[in-house]
Amino acid sequence: MACWMYEGLLMFGVVFIAGYLFSTLSQTRNALDNRHALQAFVFVIFGIYFVWFWAKGQTLAMKTWHIRVVDVHGAPITQQRALLRYVLSWMWFLPPLGVSWLLDLPAMKGAVLTLGWVAIWAILARFHPQRQFWHDAWAGTRLITWITPAKTKPPAPDKTLVSRSS
Repeated sequence: MACWMYEGLLMFGVVFIAGYLFSTLSQTRNALDNRHALQAFVFVIFGIYFVWFWAKGQTLAMKTWHIRVVDVHGAPITQQRALLRYVLSWMWFLPPLGVSWLLDLPAMKGAVLTLGWVAIWAILARFHPQRQFWHDAWAGTRLITWITPAKTKPPAPDKTLVSRSS
């Protein structure tokens, strides 16, 4: 969960830049104008961010916490599998957001519902045989602990001098 919180902190910067780019390109002057288009744009930017880094193995937060995403055989994941993982990872948020929207709940009740769902979804991982999150199980991915192997130094060149006599 600490990695998740750190990822959220990093994503704040991504959202800020994406929002600035969107508002500049669309000439949006008020944050409420084009908000659905902005949400769709941020969704796509998030997808690009996560798919790109997961296909490489780790996001910056995952690298900090020594976590790597791999397929069920331990191999690096493809961009298609990373995209599937991204779409399925929205199960953390879409159900409570959909209920909040359908029932037209006030923001505070929607936030409480979302936090409750996130807690329930995290607890549901305990019921998986390998105790992994369900979106990973459905996407055919898993998280592993990964410490980057230390780089080995090449052997030092032999410094003995050979003298030649004529």
